[in-house]
Amino acid sequence: MNAQEDLPHRQALIRIGQDFWQRGWSRGTSSNFSAVTSNEPIRLLITASGKDKGALNEEDFVYVDEAGKLVSESDCKSSAETLLHCWAVVHRGARSVLHTHSVWATILSTKFLQQGGIWLEGFEMLKGLQGITTHQTRVWLPVFANTQDMVALGQTVADYWATNESNLVPGFLIAGHGMYAWGNDIATATRHVEVLEFLLECSGRAMMMR
Repeated sequence: MNAQEDLPHRQALIRIGQDFWQRGWSRGTSSNFSAVTSNEPIRLLITASGKDKGALNEEDFVYVDEAGKLVSESDCKSSAETLLHCWAVVHRGARSVLHTHSVWATILSTKFLQQGGIWLEGFEMLKGLQGITTHQTRVWLPVFANTQDMVALGQTVADYWATNESNLVPGFLIAGHGMYAWGNDIATATRHVEVLEFLLECSGRAMMMR
């Protein structure tokens, strides 16, 4: 697939970058966004490393395969965190993965690292997560320690879901870093980011009021 054929994917991720930048979720060159453009073989369109997500253009993307290897001719390179996108695609069935660096995700991921995650419960917005039909539930959003070793981090994430397959929450936190969320298309992944960010902020503000 070439740039012209996947133009809708690029344009959608560009709009997401602008939106997330305005919300304060993707400041500076932080964050990375991806979408699957081919299933056989798997091809992932992902934002190139070092790009301002609030000012992306159609050339600020590269293609990688399911192992995160660059498969497009480009002077750009993919983010060091590409392997986490690939993990979500291969092991969680994601077709779009969005990584944000919001204030609340950063603060709460640090606070709850020792517990290994944070319960999100009792909020109507939980029904915005795929598979959740009532606010009378709670979901466990895992938190993993930050590291520059993406292979090791990917293995840690994989090990968690290998023993917690029933946890259907479409995302996780990296301590002091931010959030990854995914969905079966770009629109669903975007909704999951919005819902999880909302729930994290509600949880954080509720703690401040106690």
